[in-house]
Amino acid sequence: MRLSKTFGKTLREAPADAEMISHQLLVRANYVRLAGAGIYTFMPLGYRVLRKIWRIMAEEMDAIGGQEMWMPNLNPAALWQATGRWDSVDVLFKVKGGGGREYAMSPTHEEIVVDLALRETNSYRDLPQVVYHIGKKFRDESRARGGLLRLREFVMKDAYSLDTNAAALDEFYPQIVQAYFNIFNRCEVNARAINADVGAMGGKTSHEFVVPHEQGEDTYISCTHCDYAANVDAAEFVREGTKPSLLDALQKIATPDCKTIADVAAFVGVPTTQTVKAVFYWWTAWGQPDESGRLIFGLIRGDLDISEIKLINALGGGELRPAMDDEILAGGAVAGYASAIGLNSAPALDKPGIYVIADPSIEVGGNFVVGANDDGYHYIGANYPRDFAVSQMADIAQADTGHQCPLCGDRLEARSAIEAGHCFKLGTRYSEAVNATYLDENGRPQFIYMGSYGIGLDRLMAIIVELHHDKDGIIWPASIAPYQVHLLHIGKGDDVRQAAENLYTELIEAGFEVLFDDRELSAGVKFKDADLIGIPWRVTVGARSLAQGAIEVKRRDDPTRHLVPVADIQAFLQT
Repeated sequence: MRLSKTFGKTLREAPADAEMISHQLLVRANYVRLAGAGIYTFMPLGYRVLRKIWRIMAEEMDAIGGQEMWMPNLNPAALWQATGRWDSVDVLFKVKGGGGREYAMSPTHEEIVVDLALRETNSYRDLPQVVYHIGKKFRDESRARGGLLRLREFVMKDAYSLDTNAAALDEFYPQIVQAYFNIFNRCEVNARAINADVGAMGGKTSHEFVVPHEQGEDTYISCTHCDYAANVDAAEFVREGTKPSLLDALQKIATPDCKTIADVAAFVGVPTTQTVKAVFYWWTAWGQPDESGRLIFGLIRGDLDISEIKLINALGGGELRPAMDDEILAGGAVAGYASAIGLNSAPALDKPGIYVIADPSIEVGGNFVVGANDDGYHYIGANYPRDFAVSQMADIAQADTGHQCPLCGDRLEARSAIEAGHCFKLGTRYSEAVNATYLDENGRPQFIYMGSYGIGLDRLMAIIVELHHDKDGIIWPASIAPYQVHLLHIGKGDDVRQAAENLYTELIEAGFEVLFDDRELSAGVKFKDADLIGIPWRVTVGARSLAQGAIEVKRRDDPTRHLVPVADIQAFLQT
């Protein structure tokens, strides 16, 4: 390809709103162009990179028995309603067609695959199956950011496995995980698989692939000693502390203007570990109106914070928002001075009373300072379960740096990262919803076990740039670079231009992918563009080197410049 004919041009300045280096460089180097918030056009160079990543993913999926499909982006609403996700996926784009028919713009394809499984699978002989799709997806992100890292329209490879039972799914799962590592390794991305929350996808187990990055919007927890690692929404840790040998008497004391944990701890003269924090939420089941919800009273030791993801999971799903003061008062508590003491805790979510869900941290400690449900007053000497009851005990605490590892007892560390991919063991979550079954060896119907596995191609492209660049531009790994060789000529003279033209033809005929900068511009401009675009080999034809019967060759990731005899260029580039 001749650079003079390439659609679009490189830019000297990055977009003003581009915070991530990948965003800056991909726009400047003419790989992508913004169409709207979270919506990008892949220019010819960018599309070539995307197709290289596409090929790697397809090869690795094919290697484990995957069959590539092409599934629709316009999904009938009935498919999403059948699985219960029409109202529970908050990023779902919904559109109306003629006759008032409703559709979802697919953010993923579980609904399509389970519908196909329902109609195409009859017997255990039809299983297992692995299918995959590489194509556009759509998510109504409230805040698209980071260039290609969080998009409203994006390209994803999503794969799905269909198995006869949990054991068969467990047996296949390591193959898909290894295939993902193969993909990342071939793209020169050092990703780590960590335990993760299943989120809106459902199922019982998931692994997230993360790439540590100081600007990443994801957070994961890892042990400083052993291999334990998990997304912050799924990370476990040891609650440290012991119950006191003697329980103090419960005593109400005045604590004026002490509405925060830090204020009351300082006023009473105890560490925050000897306090209990009360956090109120309003919970509604998925798809239900706000007025049908109920008050949730979260209890946790004062030095910890509640993870809302863990809390939602403990409640069995649904939606949470902070409770209003009048909702808290109606439950018999006082914001800023609340506790479970004196409240009628509900035995279940569908029973009357206050639903109190507590973290096990309140069981490792005692003689706590807690609210008295009276403005300006707290209790000291509060102990569970002597002084109050809870409706449910569950891990609702967010792990953080310094907490104790659940495996080895050493210390945990919170790190920022970019999510690069996700694998889910869905089990029968979708097949049960639509009654997708097969007949086993005894002729009995059994639910199909599913797995779902996704990687965003454009997101991976951005991650590669985040990891492979310098102050001058992108440094593409050879496996996904748009071209192998960036050929240019410098200086004036017909001999130089003709030598470059001849070499361009020879390299293409030899099977090399070549971007030829045939523009009549200064050497400085051409070299800057070559560094910015980031193709692995730069081959420079100049009068000085030609006079020695040689051509200058340089790798993008190495400052060394080699003078290579013209006859040896092809062999040198293949080393």
